[in-house]
Amino acid sequence: MNSVGKVNVELSVVLGRASMPIHQLLKMGRGAVIDLDSKHEDECWIYANGELIARGEIMIVGEKIGVSITRLMSQLEV
Repeated sequence: MNSVGKVNVELSVVLGRASMPIHQLLKMGRGAVIDLDSKHEDECWIYANGELIARGEIMIVGEKIGVSITRLMSQLEV
């Protein structure tokens, strides 16, 4: 079990996507809001080391935000 504790995995969760010119992005300051192409009930995508591994939904509990996994992706779905 010691060797498993030393494995690095980069997890990313994609809530939605947006497209904008780079000059607009550079002008944005702290607290800026970016409109995404998804709704609050849409699934999010969960990636491990850049590979899609699951779909999930956003959960808010108190002041914390989490992701609940709703579907694991098979190799055929990726």
